[in-house]
Amino acid sequence: MSTAWPPPPPQGGDPTPPGYTWPPAGTPPPYPYPPPTGQAPWPGPYPPPEQYPPPYPYPYPVYATPGTNGLAIAALVLGVIWVWWVGSILAVIFGHIALSQIHHSRQGGRGMAIAGLVLGYAWLALLLLLIIGVGAARTVGPVQG
Repeated sequence: MSTAWPPPPPQGGDPTPPGYTWPPAGTPPPYPYPPPTGQAPWPGPYPPPEQYPPPYPYPYPVYATPGTNGLAIAALVLGVIWVWWVGSILAVIFGHIALSQIHHSRQGGRGMAIAGLVLGYAWLALLLLLIIGVGAARTVGPVQG
């Protein structure tokens, strides 16, 4: 069986492969690849720090968000707490105003504004069904048995 590896050196023999000589003591090992032709080797150490240009300044609030819209919070609270019909109407009004403000000012709270709108419209639909049901019950009159 033949392998690409040379046989190991005999016990106590010289481990240097044939055709290789050790560099003189105190010199750094050679770089494994010669520099490309027509190109000078690397000039040396980096320039001192005072030769670098100063870094670009960052605008102060790079990561800061403008906050949550207050009307979005109000729309959500009024949508959850149904204060008869007034809360649901105000939830719908505040939700639409909050969505418009959020769109223009890039504030947070879009999900709260949408949730307030959905709850406000749901409460208004329930109120409308209640009014229709009461009106229909009054027009039919009592059931005669």
